[in-house]
Amino acid sequence: MAVTAAQVKELREKTGAGMLDCKKALEEAQGDMEQAMKILREKGLSAAAKKAGRLATEGLVESYIHGEGRIGVLVEVNCETDFVAKTDNFKQFVRDIAMQIAAAAPKYVSKDEVPEEELNKEREILRAQALNEGKPEKIVDKMVEGRMAKYYEEVCLLEQSFIKDPDLTIGQLLNSMIAQIGENITIRRFARFELGEGLEKKEDNFVEEVMAQVKQQ
Repeated sequence: MAVTAAQVKELREKTGAGMLDCKKALEEAQGDMEQAMKILREKGLSAAAKKAGRLATEGLVESYIHGEGRIGVLVEVNCETDFVAKTDNFKQFVRDIAMQIAAAAPKYVSKDEVPEEELNKEREILRAQALNEGKPEKIVDKMVEGRMAKYYEEVCLLEQSFIKDPDLTIGQLLNSMIAQIGENITIRRFARFELGEGLEKKEDNFVEEVMAQVKQQ
């Protein structure tokens, strides 16, 4: 099946992968866009795994302020070379990560950072909820682990859906970038500040506000 330039362009826009990689993935998938995206993600994971051990000490510290100073984010994203750190592609990726943090308010970068004490507490809560729902004891543990996946999606940046493309997780977006530029990239750390956080105040939907700003860019 012949692959059109429009299909390649669409796949590139959805995944951020290179033109040639998109063309090959579409040819392998016989024009099926979803299958081509899956192929690219699998290749991205493979490429990321090969580069994961390489030292990444260059990169950027990006700041993002939402609205009139109501939410502020600082994030450090590392790559291997200063050359890549100065590219528009890398800068946009870091910017997207900063906006993701502002909108989705993760607490940790990855699952590995979540303290065991917090995990145990969350499992206890989820177990009590399942039992209160009248679920049989024998399936409660499986239910808890299933619900823990949702918990990770809420608190871990890499597990969250990308605000600009909910079909991608931040982890998949990261792997796609690694495959695309050919260097190891790590989201090292971040800090998020919200005006009046921890104080009693009117609840606002900051996610909707940030998303509205994303669409304007």
